[in-house]
Parts: sequence; C-alpha cells; structure tokens
Amino acid sequence: MQSQTSSSVRLALGGLVSMAVGMGIGRFIFTPILPGMMSDLGLSPGDAGLIASANYVGYLLGAVVAGFSWWSGYERPLVYLALASSAALCFMMSISDGVIAFSLVRFLAGMASAFMLVFAATIVFSHLAAANRQDLQAIHFGGVGTGIAVSSLLVAFSSANGYGWREDWIGAAILSLLGLLAVLMLIRTGPVRSGAAVEEPRLAWTPAFIKINIAYGIFGFGYIITATFIIAIVRSNQGGPWMEALVWLLTGIAGAVSVWLWTPLLHRTGPFVALALGCAVQAIGVAASVVLPAPYGPIIGGLLLGLTFIVITAFGFQAGRVLLPHSPRKVMAVMTAAFGIGQIIGPLVGGYLANITGDFIFATLAAAASLIIAAAFAYSARRGQGGR
Repeated sequence: MQSQTSSSVRLALGGLVSMAVGMGIGRFIFTPILPGMMSDLGLSPGDAGLIASANYVGYLLGAVVAGFSWWSGYERPLVYLALASSAALCFMMSISDGVIAFSLVRFLAGMASAFMLVFAATIVFSHLAAANRQDLQAIHFGGVGTGIAVSSLLVAFSSANGYGWREDWIGAAILSLLGLLAVLMLIRTGPVRSGAAVEEPRLAWTPAFIKINIAYGIFGFGYIITATFIIAIVRSNQGGPWMEALVWLLTGIAGAVSVWLWTPLLHRTGPFVALALGCAVQAIGVAASVVLPAPYGPIIGGLLLGLTFIVITAFGFQAGRVLLPHSPRKVMAVMTAAFGIGQIIGPLVGGYLANITGDFIFATLAAAASLIIAAAFAYSARRGQGGR
C-alpha cells in the first residue's frame, strides 16, 4: 500500500513538472518576455497578437492529432520528446528574428505543449485512477502555475542582471532541459491499460452541450487576451521589471493552488455553477487590470487570472462529461476545439484593438464583457445535466 502511494505521488509530481515545462514555460513564458521583444524589435500589439495566435493554432492542431489512436503504446517517449522539443524551441526563439520566424517557432511550441498535455495526462491520470488517488490530480494541474511562477523569477533575475529577451529564452531552454531530466526520473512507465478500447457513441448536440461549448469558446477568447498582454499592460504603465515579475509571479502562485481552493465549491455547486462563477470572477480581474490604477489593477488582474483560468478549463471538461457521460473523449476533443478557436481569435482581436486605440483598455474591457457572456451560457447549460 505504501509503495502504491509512493508511486502515485511520484507520478503526480512527474505530471507537475511536465505541466510546468510544457505549459507554464513552453506556452506562457511568452507573456513576461513579450514586452522586451516589443521594445527592442519594435513589434506592434498586432504583431504580438499574431505570434501568440500562431502558438494557439499549433496547440489546437497538436491536441487534435494527439487524440488519434496512432500513438497508443508510445505515450511515455512522446512526453519526453514533447518536453525536449519545447526546450529546443525556447532556444530557437532566442536566435530568431521577424514576425514570421517567431510565429513558426511558436506554432511548433504549441504543438509540443499539446502533445505533452495529452500524453502526460493519459499516463498520470490512469495510474491515479487505478490507485484511487484522484485527489492527487491537483498536484498535476498545479504544474501550470508553478511553471508560470518560476518563469517570472527567471525573467526578473535576467532583467536585474542586465540581460535581454534573447537571454530570457535561453534561460527558459535551460530550465526546460532540467525539467526534462526530472520527468525522466519521475515518469518511468506508460499508462495503465484497461482492455480493448470501446467505441464511444456519437455526440448528441443537445442545447445544453451547445451552450457549454459556446461558453468554453468565449472563455478561451476572453482569458487569453489578458494572459497574453497583462505584462505589456504593466510595462505601458511604467510599472518596471520588478512589478512585471510580481504580477506574473502572483498569477503563477495563484494558479498553482487554484484547484485546491476551488474544489470545495465544485463539490457544493457542481461544475456548471462553479464554471459560471469562475468566469465572473475572472471578468472582475480582467477589468480591474485596466480600470484600477497601477499597481493595484494589474496585481488584482494577475491574481484573479491565476485563481481562475486553470480551474475553469477543468470545470468545463467536467461539465461536458456530465452532459454526455458516455462520450468523454469526443466531448474533450470538441470542447478543446471550441476553446482553441477562442484562443486563436483572442490575441488577434486584442492586438488589433490595441493598434487602433493606442492602448489595451478597450481590448481588455471587451475580454471582460465576453467572460460575463461565457458565465451566462455556462449557468444556463446546467438545466441539461444528465443529457436531458
């Protein structure tokens, strides 16, 4: 029993490190590095939005490709490959120039993040389920916030020592390689197999399932605008490198503990109400980041962003599975697509609005308004629980 518990904890920690490298660093370190790239290279908000969207296109494509059955039996080496690729692509950002080159590298990084996410979760969650230790999933999800917090410290240290954005990406590559070494020691087995795969029934496009997908897509649009540009907002308000680091550090720390903090509410209200409340709380933080004066607005914005974006992602999938319990993989695939489309559109719209208005205020308020709409759709979908 003790050996099984030890194995479960080890795998959960492996999941945490995988998520920290592939998501917290591989996807989200672009946010604190972006202001330096914009300043040194003269990138416009529109350019930045295009580069960010390329990453989300890669993530969407990677999630779809990883969902096929071709990879069965190769999950563990594919996790290693995805993390190694993420490290290499961080280094490629340090030697690249131009919007097209940056966009291509970030597109590939998005695919690497998606492969890591799918295959690491397949391994870790199967073992936790077999050991009846689903409570340890919170450790796995905490890796996103952990990676964000570590990346904020990396960029702050780099800035304090006079380094620029290219050195930031090199540091990200080194951290990613160290994370890969840890994962090699922590994840030493593939997923638990439970017999032959069973063909899932076709999805039933009930009104409730349509509503939850609309909510999920709008959430992807709303959260990613702030998740992409919040440090640029701090920079535009002359917040300074330490304020930039503090905002992103708080985002990461809040994200790392968010699943634990929200779980009691989830058990009390169910995923639909919890999802709606999460979107509403995030809308408050998004609006606060530009409505309240610095440093209070960005700090509150970063804190509430971290407290909500991971749990909203998890609650959305849970709500979909409640509506259509017999098609969990298809539900996840469709909702990932809806979420991914929102993420792709968000930075493009946010960057365009910032270009024509000269600041991020209108784009951010539009994101906050969209999150309120997402909350309304999520709340109304609760009437369809159980597939009725």
